[in-house]
Amino acid sequence: MPFRSLYADVKIPETALGAFVFAGAAARGDKPALIDGPSGRTITYAQLPALISRAAAGLAARGFKKGERFAILSPNLPEYAIAFHAVASLGGVVTTVNPLYTPGEVAKQLQDSAARFVLTVPPFLAVAREAAAQAKVDEIFVFGEAEGATPFAALLAGDATPPAVAIDARKDLVALPYSSGTTGLPKGVMISHYNLVAQLCSVKGVTDAALITPQDTVLAFLPFFHIYGIVAFLNLALHQGATVVTMPRFDLEQYLQLVQKHGVTILHVVPPIALALAKHPIVANFDLSRVRGAFSAAAPLGDAVASALHARLGFRVSQAYGMTEVSGASHLGPTTEDKIKPASGGRLMPNMECKIVEVGSGAELPAGEQGEILVRGPIVMQGYFGQSGATAATIDAEGWLRTGDVGYVDADGDFFIVDRTKELIKYKGLQVAPAEIESVLLGNPAILDACVIGVANEEAGEVPKAFVVKKGEISAEEVMAWVAARLAPHKKVRAVEFVDQLPKSATGKLLRRVLIQQERERAAAAGR
Repeated sequence: MPFRSLYADVKIPETALGAFVFAGAAARGDKPALIDGPSGRTITYAQLPALISRAAAGLAARGFKKGERFAILSPNLPEYAIAFHAVASLGGVVTTVNPLYTPGEVAKQLQDSAARFVLTVPPFLAVAREAAAQAKVDEIFVFGEAEGATPFAALLAGDATPPAVAIDARKDLVALPYSSGTTGLPKGVMISHYNLVAQLCSVKGVTDAALITPQDTVLAFLPFFHIYGIVAFLNLALHQGATVVTMPRFDLEQYLQLVQKHGVTILHVVPPIALALAKHPIVANFDLSRVRGAFSAAAPLGDAVASALHARLGFRVSQAYGMTEVSGASHLGPTTEDKIKPASGGRLMPNMECKIVEVGSGAELPAGEQGEILVRGPIVMQGYFGQSGATAATIDAEGWLRTGDVGYVDADGDFFIVDRTKELIKYKGLQVAPAEIESVLLGNPAILDACVIGVANEEAGEVPKAFVVKKGEISAEEVMAWVAARLAPHKKVRAVEFVDQLPKSATGKLLRRVLIQQERERAAAAGR
């Protein structure tokens, strides 16, 4: 039998996302909703819905219609929330793009999503322009001003009322972030209004976690293009009436300064940041006394780091477990002293079911036994955009989504993630698809064959390592430079090993697991 959530089911209204998120905004008046960390520029709760409405009217005047895609290629800024929710209010779909992508990577996403418009910032305009030309995007908008792009402020200039749009919450999409899923190249994850509203309601239904309240302030350095940022900052925090301080680029000292200056009360982190908070000497120079708790997600956090953080700073860190394909988190860890287990990925959230099955056979396993984690519930995506085959391989006919993660559940209902069946590398919580790097490597005339795996790294979690079969003369440094020039920084190859041949099956399929196991045995022998 499937495992069910220990929490009571919650009611999920079938409503548009914006109507749900901003239902109480007007009553909050001049309370800051969003603050730009570096400049202090502030948008209040009273201002935010009006700005969203004006931006929506501006987009509608340019012919933007329900169902069309709008790309945002930008670091974290307060105006990001205005753009996101303006598009959503028109029944449009926001496809969020990593601002560190190369022009070729951006173009692929714009083309695949059939984005009509793209919004960026002046420093990334050259990348956006080149990508938009390849993808035949109608118009480029820019936060601020830059030659060759329409200022985002132009959308806010009028006082027209946006058109009323009927939204079917279950069917109509609101977000199209890209994920590599369990394997392969990035795919658009179709997330509906209902999916995100269900995510927010489910989080609120976890009764023994230190959830966000109107009295809280959070610091948003985790990128808004990532599902974590979309849920935690662009929606949950604003729905709850908290203050969101945005940070466009992570720097540990500035991060600590902003936590101290704004009296941040809840930290959202990923394991490398938790490690820095636990061990970096600079942390001692700042007052973090108002922080009452922290949540870590995007990659597993070890018990040693979580315990070291608690011992140093006095607050607990709990984990959330999920993926883009479940609109954020499917599991959330309690924060009460009697229930917290720092190494656990958390407990199944309300309205959710989970199965643990034997890898290969698919046979259901009992508590305590390790297998692949499958989940089912209202937060599961609608599928991959334009990828019916990949969707069918990920979600079965009964609605069970294969996570590709191996784990187990203990007697208390706490889930632990121990491995991955999928090929993805998690570099500082960001997904890196080996197939994408391999494709780039095979474009080098001096490389005959290549395989990429993730290898353990204390700071990043995992880093890409390439096993390369040479066709000509090429050095490890040249291999790494080749990839670095063509892919985003988090996809860089950090280690290269030259081999005579790669392990393959009789049908020619690359046996990546053989290299992964080989690397683990080396690490164990070296005592790492």
